[in-house]
Amino acid sequence: MKFPRLFLCLALFLLILSQARADELVHFDSAVVKPSPFRERKAKEQGEALPSLQATPLIGYLTRPQGDGPFPAVVLMHGCGGIRSHVKDAWPEQLASWGYAVLVVDSFTSRNIENTCKTYLPDRVFDAYGGLDFLSKQGFIDASRVALMGFSAGGIATLEATKIDGNEQLMDEKFKAAVAYYPVCAVHESDATVPTLIMVGELDDWSPAEKCRRRIANLSGKGPPIELHVYPGARHDFDDEAMTKPKTVFGHVEEYNAAAAEQSIATVHDFLQTYLGK
Repeated sequence: MKFPRLFLCLALFLLILSQARADELVHFDSAVVKPSPFRERKAKEQGEALPSLQATPLIGYLTRPQGDGPFPAVVLMHGCGGIRSHVKDAWPEQLASWGYAVLVVDSFTSRNIENTCKTYLPDRVFDAYGGLDFLSKQGFIDASRVALMGFSAGGIATLEATKIDGNEQLMDEKFKAAVAYYPVCAVHESDATVPTLIMVGELDDWSPAEKCRRRIANLSGKGPPIELHVYPGARHDFDDEAMTKPKTVFGHVEEYNAAAAEQSIATVHDFLQTYLGK
């Protein structure tokens, strides 16, 4: 009678081993922009010393789905207030259940920053590419199928990292697609370098939907598709269940909206499956 019990324990142990490893703390550096061959040649001709490149040490949280891979992956960028539970826990769990590895990038801890809600941190674009570089070196990741996904200020960084004529052209590794939840859209920006999904609430007083509509109106029609979904009755952070009761943050209202959250999650699923596969 002991053998069936031993077999059951062994099976349970193997099942635990096969499950996703969630929230594994990892260390990596932000990306740095290398000087172009032309700049290096001119510096050598003129006897100039190019400035040394400085990367910022970062931490992140890695979640792996079941199996050996190689997996498509998503780099997640948090908002201006730091990493909240829906970014660190809910979204990685959701994405891993769809078969994607997930890296949540922490842009604040190593910089001793509490928030950037009244400023903008342009270095976050390089944090995103540092996360991509880190994933590309992992044997269980398919580096050709990695998306960038950001929330609020992280959504701004996502759009900045994948805009035409931006820093993307200076990076060795490239993202395959981009997802931005309630970003502040740059109205005069035109095309993106990758297929892009933007989602905002109609009542968002922090990330106005009208700015994103104007961004879409400026598209040339020659670049990758940019989808804009505007959810009626939804405010900022509409996908964050911790905001079930409306909360005013820096003068702006944040509130969970179950209908908008459910629709947006389904939209993200279909978008990633279209451009990354599974």
